[in-house]
Amino acid sequence: MLDKQIELVFATNNQHKLREVQELLGNHFKVLSLSEIGINVDIPEDFDTLQENALQKAQYIYNRTGHSCFADDTGLEVDALNGEPGVFSARYAGESKSSKDNIKKLLANLEGVKNRKARFRTVIALIFDKQEYLFEGEVWGTIIETEQGSDGFGYDPVFLPDSYDNTFAQMPLELKNRISHRGIAVSKLITFLKSR
Repeated sequence: MLDKQIELVFATNNQHKLREVQELLGNHFKVLSLSEIGINVDIPEDFDTLQENALQKAQYIYNRTGHSCFADDTGLEVDALNGEPGVFSARYAGESKSSKDNIKKLLANLEGVKNRKARFRTVIALIFDKQEYLFEGEVWGTIIETEQGSDGFGYDPVFLPDSYDNTFAQMPLELKNRISHRGIAVSKLITFLKSR
């Protein structure tokens, strides 16, 4: 059991992710954003896998600050599109990283396609006590034909998780955190940290 707050840097500039993760981590952890430690750059993501990109981002922060830190990379993998957009999910429609444009391209590519099965997958890379660790979470669902809901971010308005009637963008944050790919990966991270 933790008897003191652990301070970790989350290697992201995405405020939606930061809010979700802080909610999941709770009071045992103090999550610092990149801006709070004075890093205001887009960290490179040069690799072809989620694992490599997550590690690259964590190493970038650790090498510059020495802080225990973690980074994630997430991809939406659509069966009928041979796993696309995958590692390129954030910039599927271009470097502007526009969620609206990404969704528009995804739905256009799936027009007339019956198999709309997809999964969200998150890999978290943690550097803690100078060691590297990986945690993964995934959730399966369906890509619906029109956007539903205004919460969440990214592809949430078109992703309907299996066994649920609402998209991620229609769900309360607490429910999404319990069942999402990121929630599963963060739960594994928390279990690990509490065992230290």
